[in-house]
Amino acid sequence: MESDSGYVFLRNGKAFEINGASGTSNFRTLHEAGGNCLRIWDTVHLQQTLDSAYANDIAVIAGLPMQNGDQTKLYNNPAKVAEQLAKFQSVISRHKDHPALLMWCLGNELDFPYGPSYNHYYDAFNAITDMIRRIDPHHPVTTTVLNFNKKYIANIQLRCDIDLISFNIFNDLRLLRRDLKRFSWFWNGPYMLLEWGTDGPWTGTESTAWGAFIENPSKKKADVIQHRYQEAMPREDPRLLGNFVFFWGSKQEATHMWFSLFDEGGRKSEPVATMEYLWKKTRPDEHYPEVRYMLLNKKGAGDDILLNPGQMMIPELAVDKKDSIASVHWEIFREDWYKKNGQNSTRKLTPLDMKVEPGGKLTTQFKSPAEEGPYRIFAKIYDYNGNFATCNTPFYVVSDR
Repeated sequence: MESDSGYVFLRNGKAFEINGASGTSNFRTLHEAGGNCLRIWDTVHLQQTLDSAYANDIAVIAGLPMQNGDQTKLYNNPAKVAEQLAKFQSVISRHKDHPALLMWCLGNELDFPYGPSYNHYYDAFNAITDMIRRIDPHHPVTTTVLNFNKKYIANIQLRCDIDLISFNIFNDLRLLRRDLKRFSWFWNGPYMLLEWGTDGPWTGTESTAWGAFIENPSKKKADVIQHRYQEAMPREDPRLLGNFVFFWGSKQEATHMWFSLFDEGGRKSEPVATMEYLWKKTRPDEHYPEVRYMLLNKKGAGDDILLNPGQMMIPELAVDKKDSIASVHWEIFREDWYKKNGQNSTRKLTPLDMKVEPGGKLTTQFKSPAEEGPYRIFAKIYDYNGNFATCNTPFYVVSDR
């Protein structure tokens, strides 16, 4: 609702200040860290998600995975449009009264272009929002736009019926204050940030000569997240109703650790502690491995490391407070970063079956893969409390045949 000082989100009749995360798991840790809201992208296992969230005093923004407007075979077919609407209606009817539900998010990073060829798409979009308002008038509806896209925002305002706009913004978050001010003459409504966090690999990230993105160690990611939250995010803006750090869990995107704040077993990396500090205003009384960088055969990630098949690889970690390190888990993965459509793969990868030679905790020995191509070596560094840090280095195997 709109108040004298701006906009306020009401939950159970009371003002609700969102401390949010975008992810799929670790509800208890989210609550303990001071978070109170989780954003999810689809309706898979929605009942289980809502129940787990409610048990941990977490609200949920549930995603409705609407197909994008370029799916003309769908939107030009009334029967398929009706089928999509019916599926969403069934979901809304089944879950609208769950006490953990906070809001519906229709689609994720949809396109909102202008042009008559998209009329059926907009008709379908508004049919879904009309259905939600009819069946579930107590939960608002939003949608997400990638970055601050003025054309999309204008078309949403002119052609769609939603309660507020949400953005997924990473590297360009530093520009958001400026963009909001410049476009306030046309749009001055409420908004949320449903995804933000460390730098994405798609822009502004260093890469090797063969195009492999160079990933920051988890310590650097934590520093970026803290700076972005405190300096770049317009938290003073009364139009901003909530922000959601990405990714609260473990997922494959560019690499299996690029955005993951947890490992596959639910153990925490330093950005989790950073969010607890930002939400609670007190630094948690726990420590994390402090990894500064990795060298591979005395070279860094930006040195374009080329190896021959079967060549000896000696990775080394530069770590502060070495006495706190309990173990190091080394893995080599074949790269999965290049896609013709420009999208990062989300396919879960399996590490190569490589024999690790005996070595110290912070160094080891491998032989490089026999097959030519791009690879990446990962290290997960665990302390005695089970917390971990991570870093990796890309390399390329060049066959001499």
